[in-house]
Amino acid sequence: MNRRSALRKRLQHTERELRAARLELKQTRDNYQNMVEEVKDYAILLMDIDGNILNWNKGAEKIKGYTASEIIGKNFRLFYTARDRASLVPEQLLHSAVKDGRVQHEGWRVRKDGALFWSNVTITAIHNRDGQVTGFLKITHDLTDKRLAEENSRLYTEKLEIKNSELEQFTYIASHDLQEPLRSISSLAEMISEQYHGKLDETADTYLHFILQSVNRMSQLIKGLLDYSRLGKAKLDPQVDCNVIMETVLADLQSAIKDSNAIINVKQLPVLSAYPMELKLLFQNLISNAIKFRKKDQQLYVNISACLTDDGWIFQFQDNGIGIDQRFSDKIFEIFQRLHSKSAYEGTGIGLAHCKKIVAMHNGRIWVDSIPGEGSKFYFIISV
Repeated sequence: MNRRSALRKRLQHTERELRAARLELKQTRDNYQNMVEEVKDYAILLMDIDGNILNWNKGAEKIKGYTASEIIGKNFRLFYTARDRASLVPEQLLHSAVKDGRVQHEGWRVRKDGALFWSNVTITAIHNRDGQVTGFLKITHDLTDKRLAEENSRLYTEKLEIKNSELEQFTYIASHDLQEPLRSISSLAEMISEQYHGKLDETADTYLHFILQSVNRMSQLIKGLLDYSRLGKAKLDPQVDCNVIMETVLADLQSAIKDSNAIINVKQLPVLSAYPMELKLLFQNLISNAIKFRKKDQQLYVNISACLTDDGWIFQFQDNGIGIDQRFSDKIFEIFQRLHSKSAYEGTGIGLAHCKKIVAMHNGRIWVDSIPGEGSKFYFIISV
């Protein structure tokens, strides 16, 4: 009797543990089911081996438009476009999930009202203890807003590229065609100046001199505009040695460097992916800018270096010239913007605009830190 009593007690204890475990498992399943049903941003549903829908959460109702009573028992092929159904896309996805265990797919899906939405779908195969596939877990995320935003961005970019192309073409044609009448005006002014110099009064000679100066300046402005429109026409070179580019620039500027008694110090520069001709113009403009705006009573030093950062290669061109008021640190990079009179400093006001456009072509940015009277530090980033 004692053994039977003890056995009965152990059996009762085991039954109580089983009931508790079953209750806990049921509560866990209920909690999981409730959690899944409450999710609103994702459609989460179970399907049998043939793709028939077994459950339906609030996210599925929100995304697809069906209530649970309308859709449970129906096949998930209902959500696909006629074109995808004809191409057997749903069947192929289930086959891939069985074969690989999981499959992802993006495409247009159909709501209850017939409207299309762009979705990201993940289908995961569910296996029993024997490893056999018994059904599928399907999770759908509505990416329509993201898709439309990307499409609008793409269309905007295409329109912008077309407008830029048209603008560049107009700039090229206008710049090219404007040169011809300027040449005629310049030639006539020079002929009048040569033939009638000293025969007219002093005022007439002064007027002719101003005409020739203005024509030459207009010719330089048009040439600068034409050069600006041509930037970016060459191909990107994946292996550009900046040291070689710099040697060429210094050789081209040898006379200006010698005349200004400038000392150019260049540290080791990188090899990177860039537009070679444009990069040469960038270096040339920054060095020429330092030479132009040097202090007349002090030897000019220009220190050039580069270092690799998380954003790319950052270049520094440092000089001890006249400097720039920080109020104008953005203005100087705009086309035809000048901070000094033409009589004080020659130029068209387009050199730094060239620099800004060239850096932008390399997905970078350019800026300046400067103190008037002490010098300037020009920085630009070339993305890697």
